[in-house]
Amino acid sequence: MSAPPRDRPTGMEIAVVGMGGRFPGAPDPAAFWRNLRAGADSLTRLTDADLDGAGVSAEERADPRYVRVRGVLPDYDRFDAGFFEMAAREAALLDPQQRLFLEVAWEALEDAGHDPARFGGRVGVFGGCGTAGYLAWLLSDPRRARSIDPIELRLATDRDFLTTRVSYKLGLEGPSVNVQTACSTALVAVHLACQSLRGG
Repeated sequence: MSAPPRDRPTGMEIAVVGMGGRFPGAPDPAAFWRNLRAGADSLTRLTDADLDGAGVSAEERADPRYVRVRGVLPDYDRFDAGFFEMAAREAALLDPQQRLFLEVAWEALEDAGHDPARFGGRVGVFGGCGTAGYLAWLLSDPRRARSIDPIELRLATDRDFLTTRVSYKLGLEGPSVNVQTACSTALVAVHLACQSLRGG
């Protein structure tokens, strides 16, 4: 039996109805697309002051192989803890990757016009994040480290809680699947989400 023509619906199509995202030089997917179409360079050239602030040694930056360029996300430090019903301390401990993921999940729902409280179906979350240096930074100050409960610290920084936190905070009752496959995490998460939709 031959496969149906690609332009004929099969009933297994999946529509993208909402998007959210943050990118270097672009606060949302529309701006990111405009940058791509314009061939814009969205990387930031780092000054000596930037490198001093990041703790890069003079020896390291003198190395001819050292590249003074970085992809910087806009407004990464503008998390609205109150909006997500978080105490300021909880938000401060939360890994910035997880703050952004929570914000972008909300933005995608908004863009789709889906209010989780009134949506007729179940909404799932599939995603993953990298291991960040945020935990090490939190623990680098001995006084701060002593003031943090180990369980509180684990909940705030462990990447295993990425998707379940979003499901909990946004009242989503579909599957919540955390994916960790190194460089292919995002693509595998999309694949698994599509398989979940097709499986009902």
